[in-house]
Amino acid sequence: MTAPFQILILGYGEMGHAMEFLLKDHHHLEIWEKFPRTDFSSAALKESAPHADIVLLCLPVNPHREVIQQIALLLKKTCLCVSIAKGLDETGKTAAQIFTENLAVHQPYALLYGPMISEEIRANHYAFGQLGCSDVASFHKIQTCFSLTKLHIEHTFDIAGISWSVILKNVYAMAFGMADELKLGANMRGYLAVAALQELNQIVHTMGGLSDSPYHLAGLGDLITTATSESSHHHELGRRLAREETHDISGEGPHTLKMINQYQLFNSQNYPLFQLIDKIVRHPHNVRLKFDDYLEQIYVK
Repeated sequence: MTAPFQILILGYGEMGHAMEFLLKDHHHLEIWEKFPRTDFSSAALKESAPHADIVLLCLPVNPHREVIQQIALLLKKTCLCVSIAKGLDETGKTAAQIFTENLAVHQPYALLYGPMISEEIRANHYAFGQLGCSDVASFHKIQTCFSLTKLHIEHTFDIAGISWSVILKNVYAMAFGMADELKLGANMRGYLAVAALQELNQIVHTMGGLSDSPYHLAGLGDLITTATSESSHHHELGRRLAREETHDISGEGPHTLKMINQYQLFNSQNYPLFQLIDKIVRHPHNVRLKFDDYLEQIYVK
């Protein structure tokens, strides 16, 4: 067995707790939380970051830039920064882009994405992820880190591909919740899986990723998990939108739509299902009719 790593977990929400559950018996952990509860003693970044072998960012993507800028100059050259954030920040940037812009050129970083529901991890169920990184050494480090856990990890060099796969799957997952709430049936669910993957494949290629990335854990795997789980936030968002509810429709999916439109990150006119979801999120009225109109356009009689 290799020596335990010194690991700094940033963020003590759902995934912070899940990572603690996986790693606490095998490594030395310190956990930082910006707004800790009164019963939790947060690590100090200035004291903990210089000793970390691995930094796990269990944070939404929005605070990534601020936190990385605080620790970037404190890190050892060999420290590996890993993000699990599946969204875009307020400038329309991915976690990978934020790493590139704010870490030193020599500092290794990686993205860990896939079917990793925090409740299931903490119930000691299996979980699966793809680690996107530019060097095999970083993959081996993370593989070793989680080797005694039920989180199984694969490697890919396609950082752009898995980034956009996992970001966009939250958008497409909402369509499944809409269809389930409207009781459109299992056939519709099967159709949505195919249509979503076809569009994901095209968009990922447009955004610089490999065209087959959406068919792996960060794409298809995470899409099925998010789109079919009743406990999924984005599945529930879809249900609420189908009920024409407008209060507090928030999350990575709606925010991704906002950023793509605001910064025109790609031409959504080429992706009918994406446009349907965007239209419903903007104006959740006559949702069944919008589905009918969409299908009429796709399958012109």
